[in-house]
Amino acid sequence: MLIVQKFGGSSLADPLRIRLAAQKLIKTAQEGHQTVAVVSAQGDTTDHLLSAIADITSAPSRRELDAYLSAGELLSAALMAMTIEKCGHRAISLAGWQAGLLTDSVHGNARVLGLQNDRIRKELEQGNIVVIAGFQGIDAAGNVTTLGRGGSDTTAVALAAFLGADRCLIYTDVDGIYDRDPRIFPDAVRFDAIDYTSMLRLAKNGAQVLHDRAVELAQEKGVEIQVLSSFRPGPGTMVGSY
Repeated sequence: MLIVQKFGGSSLADPLRIRLAAQKLIKTAQEGHQTVAVVSAQGDTTDHLLSAIADITSAPSRRELDAYLSAGELLSAALMAMTIEKCGHRAISLAGWQAGLLTDSVHGNARVLGLQNDRIRKELEQGNIVVIAGFQGIDAAGNVTTLGRGGSDTTAVALAAFLGADRCLIYTDVDGIYDRDPRIFPDAVRFDAIDYTSMLRLAKNGAQVLHDRAVELAQEKGVEIQVLSSFRPGPGTMVGSY
């Protein structure tokens, strides 16, 4: 099986959490599966990057802003690959452009169009866990693009679709999809499964577990998503055609 696993910023916020995520990936690989990881920037890295340019300019070009903001995910990908290697398994990190994730040219909110090379498959065939920097791709002119807030979810779904993955797992800080935010409402109810349309409605009404564009792409491509907690065991929530 080929399994795509995505880890959000809260799941990578410190070295301990990165190790926990790395162990999940290694376990998947040791079970005999080809393993692709998609990682977000750690914690509040993107916000810190935005704050850091305030003294330089208040109106950066969209192209240069994409090139700049993509660095957060690159750092996470390299850290994850190093952690996996430290734990004794082969890994390689790839930027969006190295992975061949082709997008349109709308900087800051690009849409994924396809894969333009077979680098991921070649690395998987060599026994690597392939760690992809989420949130980013490359347009036809060779410019780095970003996919908008929550874009790492979209990266994971897109890769699952284009690679024909058997499973797409989204790890986050809650153990599935709820009718309300369980961090605020103790009586919130978790869904065992939810259809794309209902999930899209929740996402557009402010639920932050899955990005709405990722849900739209999953519905378009027929990719089932399993939303799981990075920190607690459990079946999570399946998102698909139900």
